[in-house]
Amino acid sequence: MPEAKKVVFIIAHEKFRDEEFAQPQKILEEKGIKITVASSSLKKATGMLGMSVKPDILLHQINVAEYDLVVFIGGAGSSEYWDNPEAHRIAQTFFKEKKLIAAICIAPVTLANAGLLKGRKATVFSSCAEQIKQKGAIYTGNPVEQDNGLITASGPEAAHSFGQALLQALKNH
Repeated sequence: MPEAKKVVFIIAHEKFRDEEFAQPQKILEEKGIKITVASSSLKKATGMLGMSVKPDILLHQINVAEYDLVVFIGGAGSSEYWDNPEAHRIAQTFFKEKKLIAAICIAPVTLANAGLLKGRKATVFSSCAEQIKQKGAIYTGNPVEQDNGLITASGPEAAHSFGQALLQALKNH
């Protein structure tokens, strides 16, 4: 990539999904992309499968101008951001600035609740399909879906494909 791209991953403080974090992280970092991890606490975050990650910054410290892409990582704990005004503000600001936005597993509900999926193709973990449809998303059920700078994925089995889609989007953006 010509200049170093910067990405911010938003993870739940507890019960983020390990492979949804680790696989995209590995794919992006192997290409020299700098990843900052944000969460609701600076204490070590714990994944559903036991992974431990020390966040770099708090959610409210995200400066949208510094990043090319925001990624909301899924897992049971990611519901902490569904109705979080700060998470909504971050997603809406990325959208307004025409920057890339991504979410995997149940995290696309945060984007739907922020008003970003209305009239757009999106996917989500199947248990949350109705929630994003109620907010106007065109649910496809595909493992990974892209619609004009918004990238969504269905869950852990799509983590590798999701990482590849993020990489491609950064190259093309």
